[in-house]
Amino acid sequence: MGTSMSATASKAPGAVENTGDANRWKALVFIALAQLMVVLDATIVNIALPSAQTDLGISDGNRQWVVTAYALAFGGLLLFGGRIADLWGRKRAFVVGLVGFAAASALGGAATTGAMMFGARALQGVFGALLAPAALSLLAVMFTDAKERAKAFGIYGAIAGGGGAVGFILGGVLTEYLDWRWTFFVNIPFAVIAALGAYFVIREPEGGRNRNPLDIPGVLLSTLGLVSLVYGFTRAESDGWGDTTTVSLFVASAVLLIAFVVTEAKVKAPLLPLRVVTDRNRGGIYLSLGIAIIAMFGTFLFLTYYLQVIKGFSPIKTGFAFLPMIAGMMVGSTQIGARLMTRVPARALMGPGFLVAAGGMLFLTQLEIGSSYASLVLPAMLLLGLGMGTAFMPAMSLATLGVEPRDAGVASAMVNTSQQVGGAIGTALLNTIAASATTAYIKDHIATATSKSQAQLVEMQGAVHGYTNAIWFAVGMLVLASAIVVTLVNAGSPGSTTVSGSTEGVEDELAVPVVAH
Repeated sequence: MGTSMSATASKAPGAVENTGDANRWKALVFIALAQLMVVLDATIVNIALPSAQTDLGISDGNRQWVVTAYALAFGGLLLFGGRIADLWGRKRAFVVGLVGFAAASALGGAATTGAMMFGARALQGVFGALLAPAALSLLAVMFTDAKERAKAFGIYGAIAGGGGAVGFILGGVLTEYLDWRWTFFVNIPFAVIAALGAYFVIREPEGGRNRNPLDIPGVLLSTLGLVSLVYGFTRAESDGWGDTTTVSLFVASAVLLIAFVVTEAKVKAPLLPLRVVTDRNRGGIYLSLGIAIIAMFGTFLFLTYYLQVIKGFSPIKTGFAFLPMIAGMMVGSTQIGARLMTRVPARALMGPGFLVAAGGMLFLTQLEIGSSYASLVLPAMLLLGLGMGTAFMPAMSLATLGVEPRDAGVASAMVNTSQQVGGAIGTALLNTIAASATTAYIKDHIATATSKSQAQLVEMQGAVHGYTNAIWFAVGMLVLASAIVVTLVNAGSPGSTTVSGSTEGVEDELAVPVVAH
């Protein structure tokens, strides 16, 4: 690193000239569109899954592969995708990722068998793993002014946080009024517009590629290790934590990932240079984001089931019920995070942001069968969105704080990896906690039921009891994420000249001039 202030100053103007104000902001539109497509896809397919399962004759035992095939490919290949972006150039990786994602979506929409659907979802994951880190690292190298960067990441963070909830609405509308296949076909216009826009608008700053040969052992170890980890949590959800295969997957994952770290410390051109994750600020971001996502993913799932199964909401009504959370995220990202990020240290936004989100979760621990949406769920969603939006925005920006330009892609991939792994862990872990609490509640109370209707009531009460137990755990996760941020993240506000205590002594300015050589 070791870039001097004078060198930093001399590089920044050049980066601005290369991109131009109009091009930078036009590029953001297409980058944000691509990010929206990827985030939407994570939830939109879940809404369509029951219809697709019936049409394609997929068994109950195999239906999880519609979700799992994507998660395994995406989570396992993210680091590799980030490294490819550094090697090829982010613009090229971005466009190739979009075109491939569109082709895989077309294949999924045209699927005639379960196997064809699973293959299409895996291909979506492969190209998503190339597209997602390329998009984030493009922002890192294109926005060189601290205030502009704050605004850009505010928009990006709001989309990353709120897009999933939009997916519930769009998925419900498309499935109910058109056909489940449109939940795949809808990706194609998104991808084509974003790819064409990126091709003609994006001007990637020169000199930021990492042309070292690929670290093949690192690619194999990281991919197999992450796939084993994600699949282990998926198996735990369906087959239990004590299942032999589940335990074997976790052991294999631990061995592979330890071997990966050892390998990366020794090879000359590592897939993931350890300097990317050993910096206390970036390490704190990756860890806190992963833990916060554990809480978020599980809660999304429980709220969906609560609104549809307990309260009887339709898929479309459920989607609209999530809109206050999106509004909160937009306000938190663009009005609070973006405005204050250039004035206060990041932990002064992220720490309180996670705590505000935890406050929203606390509301949800009070859920009962007869709870009112307006008086309980609505304020909880607003607080959850506001807190996560405020925290996500500086987190997305700090994730590439001070990285050398050749590492921008893989540093960006680590953000997505922490989110993907956190999502897999959150869904499995919180589901298991909820299921155990529900089973115990029903066992203790079913004897008091004297009729079929009372037995059904006990089962519903048991389900809500399970949700609230798991949500208490999610509250703890968000408080832990806040504590990690306050403890580890010590980057100064963009007005300062150095990152206090940074392990690499990198100049701050949100370190964008360092990235945009």
